[in-house]
Amino acid sequence: MHTHVKQTGFSLIELLVVLTIIALLGAVVGPQVIKHLGGAKSDVAKMQIEDFGAALDLYYLDNGRYPSSDEGLSALLQSPGNADRWNGPYLRKNSIPQDAWGNDYQYVSPGQNGPYDLSSYGADNAAGGDGEDKDIVSWE
Repeated sequence: MHTHVKQTGFSLIELLVVLTIIALLGAVVGPQVIKHLGGAKSDVAKMQIEDFGAALDLYYLDNGRYPSSDEGLSALLQSPGNADRWNGPYLRKNSIPQDAWGNDYQYVSPGQNGPYDLSSYGADNAAGGDGEDKDIVSWE
């Protein structure tokens, strides 16, 4: 007695239809995901600038001044030598974090917009720009 087992599976047409649907969904959803990813990086840079601002304010309370441009943000981790009342480190990490795009933050003290100017140049790492290339600044 022979029993025939019917083999089941997907036909080539069915596989092509499914792959086409997946490709169409990727084409529609992909750009939206990338757009939100860029916005998330800008949000991270804004939060880091706020954290730097809090650390700089603590430095100011201890020393009566903000670090100079020459001392830079590294004065938040190690005493610059001329800060007699330095009570740091003022950052939780052992290094100065870079912005969300892997670039250094720009720090100037005294600043043109306040006691210090702290900024990230965005994705293009150049002053100015729109969208993801827009500068993230401490004074806005």
